[in-house]
Amino acid sequence: MRRHLVVKSGSQSQKGPCKILGGGWTFRQTGCLSTIFNELWSLDVNRMTPGIDYTISFQGRASFVSQGIHTVLDHASQPLFSNVNESKLRNITTFSSFVTLLDNYERSTGVTEQVTTEELTEMDLFLDAVLETKVMKVCVTTSSVEQKVYICEILQHYNLICISLVRSMCVSVLKLIITSLDSSGFEHVFVGETKSGTEIIGFHNWVQFYLQEKNQHLDYKGYKAREHDLPDQDDHVLNLQFSWHGVVKPVGSAFIGTSPEFEMAVFLMNMEGSTTVVVNIDQCQMELVVIRHGRSLGTAYPKLLSSNSRHVRQHAH
Repeated sequence: MRRHLVVKSGSQSQKGPCKILGGGWTFRQTGCLSTIFNELWSLDVNRMTPGIDYTISFQGRASFVSQGIHTVLDHASQPLFSNVNESKLRNITTFSSFVTLLDNYERSTGVTEQVTTEELTEMDLFLDAVLETKVMKVCVTTSSVEQKVYICEILQHYNLICISLVRSMCVSVLKLIITSLDSSGFEHVFVGETKSGTEIIGFHNWVQFYLQEKNQHLDYKGYKAREHDLPDQDDHVLNLQFSWHGVVKPVGSAFIGTSPEFEMAVFLMNMEGSTTVVVNIDQCQMELVVIRHGRSLGTAYPKLLSSNSRHVRQHAH
């Protein structure tokens, strides 16, 4: 059976098949989102390959911890990342330009960001690199007018709309996309912050995790999963527990190995409203959470539900 969705054009509404490309459509069905995200997945040529470009060591299952606790039982004596292909981090433009942004932020909320001319140039170089990828170009042509209207009203040129969207997600403190005067959605999601010295908020990016772990600012405490759903080396989403500068995050989650452009595209395409949607990407079923504050991104992250196509096998039974 072919899936259908509502196609909106002006005041007209009609039904049409779920397709990868078709600007101006509203993708409300999980099946359609999964189809689009898997197309982005197949186009993500900059994604790193597990076991080749990086190796992770899950070790033990982390225990329950309440928010605000500073001391927890460590179920992982070794780092999560045994190795990462740093040559790719340096030589793939979207990765290298992404890494240059990571030290541009104040870790603590409540501290006003001082953005320099050099940092603004770094932002522009990153955005230019991301917008040149096939992943983001499909994001641009697939996103509906209705999705874009929430951020920048109805515009005629997809590229301009997408640039505006991505810039609002990124570090432009002129377009505040979270409630406080010192934070942005990009910083929250991709870099991480601490609040009142007792809570880690955001921090959902694997590259930042690896670099902070390598520099001994972060301590991986173990994975989080249901009793009979152990993580696998090939999983590209992981739920985990860690401490950062002595502050504990009881449960965090992140894509693993994916490119910055893939993560940004997936979050952008789900910004039609504050939503939690279950999608299937590659062999993983995940909950994709995107929360907006007004027209700006508040937070966005994946939460692994099952991997290695367990959800498919369970449904078959």
